Amino acid sequence: MDFFGGDADPDLCVLVDPLDTSELAVRALCGYTHVLAWSRSLGAPVAAVVGDIFHHIRLYAAARQADGTDYAVLVTADGERVGLSLAGRPPVPLREALVTNYLMRPAERFAPLAAQHRFLDALAEPGPAGGRPGGRIGVDFGSVGLCHVAAGFTDAMVEFAKGFAVWDLAPGHYVLHAAGGTVTGLDARPLPLDYGFATLDGIAAAMNRRQTFIAAGSANLARDLAATLT
Repeated sequence: MDFFGGDADPDLCVLVDPLDTSELAVRALCGYTHVLAWSRSLGAPVAAVVGDIFHHIRLYAAARQADGTDYAVLVTADGERVGLSLAGRPPVPLREALVTNYLMRPAERFAPLAAQHRFLDALAEPGPAGGRPGGRIGVDFGSVGLCHVAAGFTDAMVEFAKGFAVWDLAPGHYVLHAAGGTVTGLDARPLPLDYGFATLDGIAAAMNRRQTFIAAGSANLARDLAATLT
């Protein structure tokens, strides 16, 4: 987290990740960087960019407009800009949802996922009239996982084991919010976009906090997921 400019009491805070040669970046498993600009006076984000440099979609972005509303877009390798909006999309029942999780670490991540029997059973429910189950579980990473929900590539992302650090969660949280999706705690209560960056003490506390969450394309799906997670 940095403060911009020479002002002794600046308004704009900028969160950048990764800058630390993290494991996934070093292995080139997920070549993206994400940035969030947060206003202390508004107590809310004003812009976020999540890069995904190894794929056709290169950037996911969100920004606050002059009228106070938020919008989200994606930008492809060809320079095409596509607005992101989940409004008006038909609701996806949990038994047909593609839900992702950062499940790569066997003990810390995969084992807790495998123990979520009600959640996995819900995804495995047969379709209408006994049809083939349509629910799926997939792997995703950090903020880009929430951006995939915003773009409609996946239906939800869950994190219930270790929790995400603020730099992994906040940029994607804002993009998904701007696209009309929702990010909640495991109790299905919406998580605020105010991360407590108003003071240096608040920033220090936010940097040391991890957050479990449900990110979903609709509040109904978030509630259904919350009902299955322990």
